[in-house]
Amino acid sequence: MTAADSTPQGQEGLSWSARLAKWRQPDPKRSVWQLASTAVFFVTGWVLMYYSLRVSYWLTLALAMPTAFMLVRLFIVQHDCGHGSFFKSSTIADIVGTILGVFTLTPYHYWKRTHAIHHATSGNLDHRGFGDINTLTVAEYQQLSAWGKFRYRLYRNPVVLFGIGPVYLFLIEHRLPTIAPRTWTRERRSILINNVGLAATVVAMLALVGPKALLAVHVPILIVSCTAGVWLFYIQHQFDETYWERDGRWQYETAALAGCSYYRLPRVLQWATGNIGIHHVHHLHAGIPNYFLQKVMERFPELQHAPTLTLWNSVKCVPLALWDEQKRKLVSFREARRRRRAA
Repeated sequence: MTAADSTPQGQEGLSWSARLAKWRQPDPKRSVWQLASTAVFFVTGWVLMYYSLRVSYWLTLALAMPTAFMLVRLFIVQHDCGHGSFFKSSTIADIVGTILGVFTLTPYHYWKRTHAIHHATSGNLDHRGFGDINTLTVAEYQQLSAWGKFRYRLYRNPVVLFGIGPVYLFLIEHRLPTIAPRTWTRERRSILINNVGLAATVVAMLALVGPKALLAVHVPILIVSCTAGVWLFYIQHQFDETYWERDGRWQYETAALAGCSYYRLPRVLQWATGNIGIHHVHHLHAGIPNYFLQKVMERFPELQHAPTLTLWNSVKCVPLALWDEQKRKLVSFREARRRRRAA
């Protein structure tokens, strides 16, 4: 039996949300330690990269990988602040999240709201658009014009999705207040605040290390961290037998258990990514701090049977681009075309 097959009701007749509620309280000491240690690791990595420029740029690039993952880990802290799962005080969470957003290139309140929409509608075919990887059904794709099909295929091309796209998203799109609806005044203001904070940080770093060193050190960090972030978000929901359902049949807990993967990473990568690969548990109750997700999965054996991906078999998910409502699975463009010809 998989986690998706299990009933949403627990042994005591409680929903998963109720069963997991005891884990939602953050541990202040642990939160502060995670934030402080990760920030120190990130700054240390950045400084080592800077001084390695005098030795070899290959060494600088080698150091970029662990340093970039410290930035990913800082993003997970920001992520938990947005869910209210990292600090008991929402004011402290918002302040920390806003500051971290300058370094992660992610406007805090804008991302917080769009990500909340993602959690509330993940896997719902009738509520796509905010905080998701754009996914069309086979029927929707076939109804597009030739130009529309080209644009969607281009968007889904791995070079665009994991290379050009992440850089565009964080460096350009997140700078534009117009990406938020006009009524989202707080979210638009957070984009402007993020831009001001980013500009001030860049000016300070230019004065400190100069433009050449800043670009040589930070560009590789940004490329790796942005790509890793988009890849993690992609693979947590985009696998063959994921969950998509129309509004009338959509269920929140089923979407969490069947539509979110357990990305079983090596220990060091699981730590570097803040346990976000245990994504089905995170979607069951977003109020659980990242450092409790592993314990929760161990506490409830049924949660260990979620759709599981490893580094190796996750690569096989890259060609998947269309949701087949009849087969109830994600398929590639080739498979969709083959089926249409056969029909």
